[in-house]
Amino acid sequence: MKKILLLGSGELGKEFVIAAMRAGQYVIACDRYDNAPAMQVADEREVFNMLDGDALEAVVRKHLPDLIVPEIEAIRTERLFQFEEQGIQVVPSARAVNYTMNRRAIRDLAAKELGLRTAKYFYAKTFEEFKQAADEIGFPCVVKPLMSSSGHGQSYVHNDEELEQAFQEAMEGSRGDVKEVIIEEFIDFESEFTLLTVTQQHGWPTLFCPPIGHVQKGGDYRESWQPYQIDEAALKQAQHMADEVTKALTGAGIWGVEFFLTKQGEVIFSELSPRPHDTGMVTLGHTTNLSEFELHFRAVMGLPIPAIHLEHAGASAVILSPKEAAVPVDRSLLDYHLEEALREDRTRIRIFGKPEAHKGRRMGVVLCYGEVGDDVNALRDKAKRLAKTVLGTDSYMKK
Repeated sequence: MKKILLLGSGELGKEFVIAAMRAGQYVIACDRYDNAPAMQVADEREVFNMLDGDALEAVVRKHLPDLIVPEIEAIRTERLFQFEEQGIQVVPSARAVNYTMNRRAIRDLAAKELGLRTAKYFYAKTFEEFKQAADEIGFPCVVKPLMSSSGHGQSYVHNDEELEQAFQEAMEGSRGDVKEVIIEEFIDFESEFTLLTVTQQHGWPTLFCPPIGHVQKGGDYRESWQPYQIDEAALKQAQHMADEVTKALTGAGIWGVEFFLTKQGEVIFSELSPRPHDTGMVTLGHTTNLSEFELHFRAVMGLPIPAIHLEHAGASAVILSPKEAAVPVDRSLLDYHLEEALREDRTRIRIFGKPEAHKGRRMGVVLCYGEVGDDVNALRDKAKRLAKTVLGTDSYMKK
C-alpha cells in the first residue's frame, strides 16, 4: 500500500481518489476549503493554503507520503523539487508541475525550445506592455492570466476599447501571486480537441487515448465527446507534438494536451495539463476500456496498461448551477429531475458534491454513450438536453 498526498480536491481529484481506493491505497486529500469533493472519499483530509510553502512542507512532514499528486495550479510548486530530492515521487514530476502551473514556462518550452506550432503570443505585467503587444498581434486576440483555472480571467478582445477591461479581468482572475498576463493571436479554428497522453514508468511506451472533441465557453469546459473525427495525418501530428512535450517535461501519468484544428487541417498546440483533464470526464461513460482516472492511477503507480481502446461512443455535458447557494446545489435544489433524466438508457450522472454553489459553477456532469459508430452529434444533443433536465432549467447552455 502506498500513501498518496493529493494537492487539490475537486471533482477530478475525487475520481482519482476513487480509483486509488479501489486498489487499496491510502489517500490524504488537501485543499484550501473543507469538505471538498475528493475529501468526501479519502482516508484523511488537510485544509490549508497550498501557496503557503511552509504550510505545505508541514503537511508533507506530518504524513510522509510516498507520492504527491497535484490536481490544481495554485501550489507552491518550487517546494516540490525539495520533496522529490527527499525521495518522494511527485506526479508526473516536479519539473512537469512547475512548468505547467505557469503558462509562460509551458508556452516557451513548446514554442521556443521544441519548435511546436503555437499561436503568436506576448507577456505583459503592465497595461502599457499589454497595449503594445495588442498592437503587434492585432484583433481579435485572446487574453489569459499566466496562472488560472476554469477559464477565470480569460477573454476575447475585438478592439482597443475592450483592452483595459480585459487586462483588469485577467489580473483579477490570476491565481496565486503571479500577476502577469499572456496575450495571443486568435486562431480561426474549426474545432478544439484534447489528446489524453499517458507516459509510463519502466521504459514502457507512451500511449494515447482516442481524441476527444470539446467546446469551451469563457475558457471553461462545457461539453466533450469521444471519438473526435480527425484525419489520420493530423492525428499523427498531434501525437508527435504531445510525445515531444511530455518527454521534455518528464514523469509518469496522464496529460491533457489541448490542440486547435484549423479549417485548413493544421494542428496547433494550445495548452497542457499534467493530470486528468476536465474534458476527459467523458471517459467515465465507458468510452474507453479504462477511464482517464484509472489510467492516471496505473501510470503513477507503475502498473501495466496493456492497451487503450475505444469501447463506446460517448458525450459529456456539464451541469451548471443556476444560482448562488450556501449549501451544495445538489441538496439545496429539491427540484432535481434525476428520475426524469435517468429514465433514458445509457445515461450516467455524476454530482460532484461541492460544498457551495455559485451561479455558473460546474456542479456535475451528464454522460451519455452508445455503440462505436453511433452518431456522436446525437449523443452530444442528448447529453446537453439531459444536463438541463437535471436542474429543470433552460439556462444551462445556449449554443
